[in-house]
Amino acid sequence: MGLEAADWHVTADNILVLARIDHEEPYWAEKAARQLRADGITVEITPRAQEAIDEEWTWANYPMPWCTRTEIREVSDAAQKIHDDIHHRRLLIHAHAQDAHTTVAVGTYLDTGKSVYLHGENHLRQIANTFDSPAQALTAFEDMHADTMRPGPAPMTDTEHDTHDARTAPGTPGTKPEQVGGDTAPAHAAAAGAHEALFASFIENNGP
Repeated sequence: MGLEAADWHVTADNILVLARIDHEEPYWAEKAARQLRADGITVEITPRAQEAIDEEWTWANYPMPWCTRTEIREVSDAAQKIHDDIHHRRLLIHAHAQDAHTTVAVGTYLDTGKSVYLHGENHLRQIANTFDSPAQALTAFEDMHADTMRPGPAPMTDTEHDTHDARTAPGTPGTKPEQVGGDTAPAHAAAAGAHEALFASFIENNGP
């Protein structure tokens, strides 16, 4: 229960996996270990895992060079939370588009009704703007990205695929990834139809 609360995923009986798009597993594993010990649970960290925990590293060519290592971790953890909100369908993505060399998207949190404009991918994804309603958010998004705008979430990145695979139970390599992003064109078209139905239901229940 303690590990699941720390965003570890059950993959089989007595097996939990921590897999993140920001590749900060050693840091968060060590943090989880400290919490388990504080709760009176005996924890053993292997030498290899401890070596990874102690390693100091940063992203090559990080686009925010003014950030400290702690600040970089805060940015990537915020991106991780966005990823997980999409993965667990707390954040419904209405549309995505290409903006220069990255992906942008617009979506709405189903629990609060807050609509957001997302910029970037993987560990760099951020909430760049917020809106009072999905209609307002979609109108603004279309004004900015009409040429490349597509319905529903973007296709999953390689990093998102790797994270999904790591969270998949051993012995089930054929398991189909959940719709974290999109998929190939035919499946994406089907997903878009399901998305439109979900969005219509959301609008009906919450207003424009």
